[in-house]
Amino acid sequence: MGAPPDMGGTAPGRQPQAARRDLAFRPLVAFDFDGTLTWRDSFQAFLIWRCGMRRYGAGLVKLAPAGLGYLRDRDRGKIKAAAIAAFLAGAARGELEGQARAFAAQRARSLLRPDAVRAWRRWQGEGARLVIVTASPQFLVEPFGRGLGAECVIGTRLGFDASRRATGELDGLNCRGPEKARRLREAFGQDVRLEAAYGDSDGDREMLTMTDEPGLKVFGARPRGARP
Repeated sequence: MGAPPDMGGTAPGRQPQAARRDLAFRPLVAFDFDGTLTWRDSFQAFLIWRCGMRRYGAGLVKLAPAGLGYLRDRDRGKIKAAAIAAFLAGAARGELEGQARAFAAQRARSLLRPDAVRAWRRWQGEGARLVIVTASPQFLVEPFGRGLGAECVIGTRLGFDASRRATGELDGLNCRGPEKARRLREAFGQDVRLEAAYGDSDGDREMLTMTDEPGLKVFGARPRGARP
C-alpha cells in the first residue's frame, strides 16, 4: 500500500525529544488496530469490499442464528468464526493474501486515523519496535503493518487445510482480551514489558496492563475521505 504519509506530531501526552541514538535499548510499543489505528472495523470493511453489498447482505442473513447466539453468550470468537465460515470458507490462502494487499493499497488512507499515525511515527522516530495486536484476521492486517513499518502483526489466525484453503474455522483463539497478552508473551518472552500500548475497548485491557503508559481511546480523528 505504500507507507501512510508522515504527518509529524507527537504521541499523546509525550514531549518532543530527539530520536534515540542508543540502539542497545529499543522500547516495544503495541497498538490495537480496529478503532485505534483505524476509525472503523477493518474486517467488515474488507468483506464488503471483497463481496459487494448484495453478497455481504446475503451473508449477514445466514449469520442471523450466530448473531442471536452472540446476544446470549457475548462470545466474539464464535461469531467471528461464523463470519469466516460464511464469507471465507474454501478460499485459497494465496487469494486471500493477495486481496488483503489490494485492499490495504486502496483503503489505507481512508481507514487509518491521522492522529494515530502521528503517534506511530513519533515512536518510530525514537527507534521503538512497533507491533500491531488485533482481533482482526492476521492475514488482513499484515499488509497495513508492512506499510507502517511494524516489526510484526499479531492477530486472529484462520485455519487452512492441507491444500491451503480456508476451513472456515479459527486457528487458535480470537486475539482479544487475555489472548492479546498471551500472544505478546509468546512472541517476546514471558517477562515482556511494553513501553506504551494503545487500545480502544475492554478487549485491550490486559494488553494495557503490560505498560506504565496505557493509552485508552486517545485517538479520535478520521481521515479525509473516510467512508462507511
